[in-house]
Amino acid sequence: MTYFFYISVCLCLILLQTTIMPYIPLLDRFYDLLLPFIVYLGFSRNVRESLPVVFLLGFIMDNLSGGPFGLYLTTYFWLYVGVKWITQLLQIGERLIMVALIIVAGVLAENFIFLGTFRITRPQIQFPANVSKIILFQVLWAVGTGPFFLVLIRNMHKRLEARLNGLFSQRSRSNLN
Repeated sequence: MTYFFYISVCLCLILLQTTIMPYIPLLDRFYDLLLPFIVYLGFSRNVRESLPVVFLLGFIMDNLSGGPFGLYLTTYFWLYVGVKWITQLLQIGERLIMVALIIVAGVLAENFIFLGTFRITRPQIQFPANVSKIILFQVLWAVGTGPFFLVLIRNMHKRLEARLNGLFSQRSRSNLN
């Protein structure tokens, strides 16, 4: 059931990010909504459970983006590895300030990976003048909304697990009687 939750949340975030948000003027330059989810997986879930989800998300986003294949896969994988490494090294738990900083670092890393790949694959094309403004806008959005998304995902997952545990315990008790 955990994978059902992951797939449901990811599909909702992908649909929101690709079909609705580009048409809302204030949200058309929003950061990647899957970054807080990757951070959640790095903080809260074990590697065996979450790494396949990270790879699947990267694969899906690579297919939807139309960019060079492996761009999202690489970004999500290294963000996940970085979060796992930081949590083991510092034992920080899920403090919202640290979470916000990690999500901001993820937004910056994703943008730098995208810009670097763009620069390598198409060196003749110049970046638009407002690239730094867009990145700053995404960083500000990440500071304000990243921890909120992470807490929302964590609470939804805990509620689902509690309901399923209650449902399975009721069934096991009724089977014993």
